[in-house]
Amino acid sequence: MTNMRRLALRFTCFLFLWTLICVPPASAQTETAPPNVVVIFIDDMGYADIHPFGDTKYPTANLDRMAAEGRRFTDFVVSSAVCSASRSALMTGCYHRRIGISGALGPKSEIGISDAETTLAEVCKSKGYATAIFGKWHLGHHPKFLPTAHGFDHYYGIPYSNDMWPLHPDFLTKRKKNPAAKSPWPKLPMISATRGEGYEIVNPDIQPADQEQMTKQFTQRAVDFIQSNADQPFFLYLPHPMVHVPLYASDDFKGKSGQGIFGDVVMEVDWSVGQIMDAIESIDAAENTLVIFTSDNGPWLSYGTHAGSAAPFREGKGTMFEGGYREPTLMWWKGKIPAGTTCDKLCSSIDLLPTVAKLIGAEVPEDASRKIDGKDIRPLMFGDENASSPHDAFYCYYSGGELHAVRNERFKLTFPHRYRTLAGRSGGDGGTPSAYEMQKSDCRCSIWTTMSQKRPTSKTSSPQSSRNCKRLPSEPVKTWATN
Repeated sequence: MTNMRRLALRFTCFLFLWTLICVPPASAQTETAPPNVVVIFIDDMGYADIHPFGDTKYPTANLDRMAAEGRRFTDFVVSSAVCSASRSALMTGCYHRRIGISGALGPKSEIGISDAETTLAEVCKSKGYATAIFGKWHLGHHPKFLPTAHGFDHYYGIPYSNDMWPLHPDFLTKRKKNPAAKSPWPKLPMISATRGEGYEIVNPDIQPADQEQMTKQFTQRAVDFIQSNADQPFFLYLPHPMVHVPLYASDDFKGKSGQGIFGDVVMEVDWSVGQIMDAIESIDAAENTLVIFTSDNGPWLSYGTHAGSAAPFREGKGTMFEGGYREPTLMWWKGKIPAGTTCDKLCSSIDLLPTVAKLIGAEVPEDASRKIDGKDIRPLMFGDENASSPHDAFYCYYSGGELHAVRNERFKLTFPHRYRTLAGRSGGDGGTPSAYEMQKSDCRCSIWTTMSQKRPTSKTSSPQSSRNCKRLPSEPVKTWATN
């Protein structure tokens, strides 16, 4: 009996020691777990449209909290001041000029994101992440261009902008003058897709009542996705159609701001941010989740009371002046990103792909024949006081590919070019835009030296975007000089 007890005691001790060796403590498991990544991408938001960046007209309590618990980025820029071009850069880590997508794709567009590109979702998928997008895609509406063909497990949303429908604001203005006028826009669909299972048009004809529910609908699906993936790493992309015109808010937010429909819409977007943060905390993942809040481009100023503000910067959407492509950006990751801090170094949406790749231990999809323009900004994200911008120069290509300016952290050289402006006039009222004027910039550059890449442009017989490697710099600007 004594020998049996000794044997049992030895076996128990063996099991205890084996557990200590083979099973790491909970803290170690948490430290080594790959982080979740959430990108909240607003449409047409101006630099001064939320309280952390200067607005005082309506409350944005959840974004205030995100700033207080995270980090503001005051010199965060996007590749282009127009929808599709900007989104192609976010997804690929490249200037949109290199990807071959310019301007804003529409219902009649035959191109979309090329399957030769590696998207941010595909980078995450390579490490076993669950991936989803809820909202506006705008990188091609044909099946081979949909998100589920480019790294996303799930997609629920609209294929292009919410104004590309029969009730386009410009058309409504024309119809007031001519009731018999017919809209040039087709019906706007809502699409649901699952990777490997095809897609379904769940609503072929979105109506104003449907648009009122979009922010809530996409937010709820995002929350459900977070909660259903508590036990595995996930990448969530939430590109809201708001605050792009036409503006719509749910009944809970109509009139809530006291500042008109634009304020109501911003407050509902702020509510959405709070729901995402709460969902992350509900699965005890706040210390292992990076949340990024930013926008695709600046405000559509011609819409006046239905548009935001780029103050204190010049112009807005559709120009490569600072108001068109510098975005209010917040990053939140409890215990990792220093709380209540500000980064004033130049960084960009093209930096997110290489940065996320480094964070999750994935390969940056770059080789001798394929350049990624973005840089790893982890030192800036985590508050390294000695960190500087990784960009010696940032190239300001307009949506069509023309180089309008080049800048670094101290200087910006703007080349003579035509641009649209309200020329000091107010924008429209009630959802009707004012007309822009075209002017020519009077800034000049006396010396600007760069190296051109010698790589040829890829060609494809299929109707998709192709890489354009001509005229894109591979070396930083060597000399800065102005008249």
